[in-house]
Amino acid sequence: MPPKLFEPITLRGLTVRNRIWIPPMCQYSAFAQDGLATDWHMAHLGSFARGGAGVVIAEATSVTAEGRISPEDLGLWNDQQEEALGRIVSFVHSQGAAAGIQLAHAGRKASTFGPFTEQSGSVPHQQGGWSAIGATAEPYPGLNAPQALDTAGIKRIVTAFADSADRARRAGFDLLEIHAAHGYLLHEFLSPLSNTRSDAYGGALDRRARLLLEVVDAVRARVGEDVPLLVRVSATDWIEEGLTLEHTVQLVQWLKDRGVDMIDVSSGGTVPVRFPIGPGYQVPMAAAIGEQTGLPVAAVGMITDPVQAEHILFTGQADVVLIGREALRDPHFPLRAAHHFDHSLDYVPTQYRAGFR
Repeated sequence: MPPKLFEPITLRGLTVRNRIWIPPMCQYSAFAQDGLATDWHMAHLGSFARGGAGVVIAEATSVTAEGRISPEDLGLWNDQQEEALGRIVSFVHSQGAAAGIQLAHAGRKASTFGPFTEQSGSVPHQQGGWSAIGATAEPYPGLNAPQALDTAGIKRIVTAFADSADRARRAGFDLLEIHAAHGYLLHEFLSPLSNTRSDAYGGALDRRARLLLEVVDAVRARVGEDVPLLVRVSATDWIEEGLTLEHTVQLVQWLKDRGVDMIDVSSGGTVPVRFPIGPGYQVPMAAAIGEQTGLPVAAVGMITDPVQAEHILFTGQADVVLIGREALRDPHFPLRAAHHFDHSLDYVPTQYRAGFR
């Protein structure tokens, strides 16, 4: 019997060759500040496809210019960005992997300095920054206050997600992930820590979830029924007054009812807070969501070893493992895992075959 890591998985019309997937990881490397993917992104994402991953998910890609975390983030709101990403998708496909993309809006955490500078906080307008928008005018600690979205602004956000989803499909992406985690816009609306609105988008959980559910509905309507749709959630805010695992289970049930195919389970990000981190520290949350909703889940967070990854799948705690930082250290993690389990693959690159026998 082959390792669970190398069992194919099918979501809607897409069959993926294995269950070792690459999560979105921000590179802050669109240095022209135009949202365009570059040769760096080709080499970065292409290395994972060459290394045997089942799905390679491109980093948080903003659906609008003002939705970028930093001026150096990727975007998908114009033809040039669509074309640049399409070139990368073609290479990923040529290596036998499926291509995914995370569609995102940073909300009140937008227009911040990237990690390649000594400066921190919000980027001033004179240095290429812009005014952020959010669920309310309350700022994220250390950043400028955003402008609270009105109803018309919310509708523009929903349309922007659908438009970018359309572009992603034209670029050739096989699956889409909606970013509703880590304190960015959709998570801002979900969390009672950052959403104190009194209108139809604030208050009880069903109203705080309204924006995300509208985005899901709009994206699904735009891309059709054959495209797998994932949502990344922060299962908990790690604060008692914030979003809890119980809340997230209810949210995931609503997402399941709307045709979401898999939940990518992360945590935190709404406010600065310390929480316990260790090997597989977020896996129990993924397991609980999967067990209580019946929806496939992807586990992420300090999964660094083939045996650990196999154990997560074999024990039914998740359906897919997302290998992030370990894949940065070793883009060939899937090939190494196959070698560890003495499992033969038919997609080891011919150029590298001797290295993984």
